[in-house]
Amino acid sequence: MSLPIRAMRPAGRRHLTTMAAAAPDSEWLQQDSRRMLHAVYRVGDMQKHIDFYTKLLGMKLLRQRDIPQDKYSNAFLGYGPEETNFAIELTYNYGVDSYDIGEGFGHFGVALPDVYAAADKIKAGGGTITREAGPVKGGSTVIAFAKDPTGYMWELIQRKETQEPLCQVMLRVGDLQRSIDYFTKVLGMKLLRTRDVPEYKYTHASLGYGPEEAFFSTFCQDVPDYKYTLAFLGYGLEAFLCERNFCQDVPDYKYTLAFLGYGPEEDNCVLELTYNYGKTEYAKGNAYAQVALSTKDVYKTAEQIRAAGGAISREPGPVPGIGTKIMATIDPDGYKWVFVDEEDFHKELEEAAKQQ
Repeated sequence: MSLPIRAMRPAGRRHLTTMAAAAPDSEWLQQDSRRMLHAVYRVGDMQKHIDFYTKLLGMKLLRQRDIPQDKYSNAFLGYGPEETNFAIELTYNYGVDSYDIGEGFGHFGVALPDVYAAADKIKAGGGTITREAGPVKGGSTVIAFAKDPTGYMWELIQRKETQEPLCQVMLRVGDLQRSIDYFTKVLGMKLLRTRDVPEYKYTHASLGYGPEEAFFSTFCQDVPDYKYTLAFLGYGLEAFLCERNFCQDVPDYKYTLAFLGYGPEEDNCVLELTYNYGKTEYAKGNAYAQVALSTKDVYKTAEQIRAAGGAISREPGPVPGIGTKIMATIDPDGYKWVFVDEEDFHKELEEAAKQQ
């Protein structure tokens, strides 16, 4: 049974509530295999961003491509091969040197073993740290915030060794329950657990597509004096409840967070949704573009999304000049999600490797 986030009520002491999302009806959802491939966004100076990510954040330049007939170029960067890891896809449009990030995009997250050292390296390299490295209030998790050359925010999160350092994409939404319904009923995630925050008036919701055991060691820690509710979604485990230390740096704000993904957080990038109480719309700007997801069949996925009430913004078919089959959908807040044919994606990577 699905419990609306807004139905949660604070209690005098820590109050625990278990949630379970309605199982998706689509047979194709059960058969398909999906993961987050890369986040796509626009930059005005490609080389400056490549230098920032490789020299200051330690990423690798994975591949580049130029599409002269459409007057744009791409650079893919990350911490591991695209066959297995999340990446960022930078887009440079010929002659465009600045963009409006808007209000909707929040930040990207990167997990690093030593945030203090990472923040010092960024400052020494001429980068901007907007929140100095240090533990969050009431806990021990060390974070910092950095700003890249275009102004995209990056949260640096101290964690032990992980297979997926590119760990978060944060977007702001106008109705968290509506968004949870979209990702559960249209994209097939499951709700795992919840926790309430009577004092600071916000709720965390984490969603995913796989076993969720990694959340316990990574996020559930050190908050004996705080009272709040977390909601987790994924394929695999029964719901479990634990303490979590996060976002106590802004106790006067009223907001709700939801984390969504396709597998254990220690090995996968997740989507973080933020709902600020009373804020229902955000100016999107023209900088952030979309997140690409893999699917075994873009045509079947388009049919499944339509059947679930989702909106198709780009009919399935090959991309001109590239050939990879894709389709696109728009979520309730207007963010684009592009599904990429898994087999075509691997062929694209193979072809790119031959050209290097």
